[in-house]
Amino acid sequence: MNNYKRQFFKLITLSFVSTVFLPFKILYSATKKIINQNLSNEQKNIMFNEGTERPYSSPLNHEKRTGFFHCANCGAKLFSSKAKFDSGTGWPSFTESLPGAFKTKIDYSLGMKRIEYHCAKCGVHHGHVFPNGLTKKRFCNNGLCLIFIPDNN
Repeated sequence: MNNYKRQFFKLITLSFVSTVFLPFKILYSATKKIINQNLSNEQKNIMFNEGTERPYSSPLNHEKRTGFFHCANCGAKLFSSKAKFDSGTGWPSFTESLPGAFKTKIDYSLGMKRIEYHCAKCGVHHGHVFPNGLTKKRFCNNGLCLIFIPDNN
């Protein structure tokens, strides 16, 4: 009988720890799959642990050619270059995404409400959507999460 009590308490303790103390980020990142095996550690941290790259560090801030921006993990087409603009924030910014490109969730990690967006195809984190006076909204994307493919025309 004593062994059953010990097993019961172990089960209750594990259930409590897994539901209360296990962070949502770990549970959520477990549902994401690495498709591109060539991702750098910094890309993995941003995409799978919802990290952020240093501002003004992305070469995509200066990308002016026409084409499309794709997910660096799965290759899904996310943004047209026509929607890109210089927001002055240090990250590639877009006025709109392509239809169905992202799923969103509410993020309170910095003590304020933000809308976080993830690739609809593979689930990786890309950035946050902010209200913007000029364009109504600004998709603030980590450049390391994107691959730019120019038009061949």
